[in-house]
Amino acid sequence: MPENGSGRRCCTPSRGEPARQAAVSVPSVPPAGLLADGMVRVSGGLFLMGAEDEWAVSGDGEGPVHPVRLAPFWIDRLAVSNAEFQNFVDATGHLTDAERYGWSFVFAGLLPVGFPDTRAVAEAPWWRQVYGACWRHPEGPASDVRERAEHPVVHVSWNDAAVYAAWAGKRLPTEAEWEYAARGGLERRVFPWGDELEPDGEHRMNVWQGSFPGHNTRRDGWYGTAPVTAYPRNGYGLHNMCGNVWEWCADWYSPVYYGNSPRDDPPGPSIGVQRVIRGGSYLCHASYCRRYRVAARSSSSPDSSTGNQGFRCARDDRPATAR
Repeated sequence: MPENGSGRRCCTPSRGEPARQAAVSVPSVPPAGLLADGMVRVSGGLFLMGAEDEWAVSGDGEGPVHPVRLAPFWIDRLAVSNAEFQNFVDATGHLTDAERYGWSFVFAGLLPVGFPDTRAVAEAPWWRQVYGACWRHPEGPASDVRERAEHPVVHVSWNDAAVYAAWAGKRLPTEAEWEYAARGGLERRVFPWGDELEPDGEHRMNVWQGSFPGHNTRRDGWYGTAPVTAYPRNGYGLHNMCGNVWEWCADWYSPVYYGNSPRDDPPGPSIGVQRVIRGGSYLCHASYCRRYRVAARSSSSPDSSTGNQGFRCARDDRPATAR
C-alpha cells in the first residue's frame, strides 16, 4: 500500500548531533582528465518536477508538480566508486566524518553472525551503530572494499562529498538537476525507464527483494551495493539513478521549498538543518516507503553517514577549475 504521507525518513538515519561543516582544502590543480572523463552533458530545458501520484509522500513535499527550467550542465555518468574515492584520499589525506566520529550506521543484515550488539535506531532497528565502520570498512573493522573497487563509496557524509567534488573541480548537483538527469528525458514517469518496476520481468535497479527487513531473495542479483555500472543506463546514459545508494545533492532540505521553487535553476533554500538525498537504495522496499522513484526525496544531516549513502558530481556547462 502507498505510504500514508507520514514523511518517515528512517531509510537513512542521521547522527542526531549538531551538524558541522568540513573545511574544504583542495589541491590547486585537479588530476589530469578527471574533469572530462565519465561525465555526460545534459542540455537543460523545461521539465515538470515533482509527483502527485498515489505513491507520492505528501510529508516530503513531492508536489505539486511544477515547471522548472534548467541551464545546461554536466553530471557524472556513474556514482563515485570506492576506487575513485581511494584516489582522492591518497591525494589529499582526507579523513571522513565517519572516521572522525569513529562510527557509522550499518544495516544489521550485513553484519556477520555473532556480531556484538550495538545501539540501534529506535524507529528503524535494522540500523546499527558500528564502531570502526567507514568507507574503507563498510561493515566494521573486519570488512574492507578490496573486492568492491567498482561499487559506490558509502559512509560518506555531505561534507565529505562536497570536499571530493571541490577537489575534482566539480560540485554536487542541485536537487532539480538531479531529478532532471534521473528522468533521462521521460516526462512524469515513476522510474528512469518508465512506470513499470520490472518491465518484461527485467530488474532495472538494486532494491530490496522479498520481505523487508528479514528476508532478501536477491532476485535482482545483490544483497548490499551493486557495481556503479550495474543495470541499463537511462535515456541520458546514466547508471543507477534509482536504487543502489542514496545520492547527496547540494540543496538544504525543505518540505515546502521543493513544490514551490523558482521556475529557473532553483538553488534550494538558503538555510537548513539537513541536506537533500535522492534516488533510494538497496534497502528500499514498497512495503516501507517506495522512495526509489525519480521524484522521491529524503534528507540527512550534513555530517551523517550510512552504508547506503553515496554521491555523484556535477559541474556547470563551462570549463571548470578546482575551487
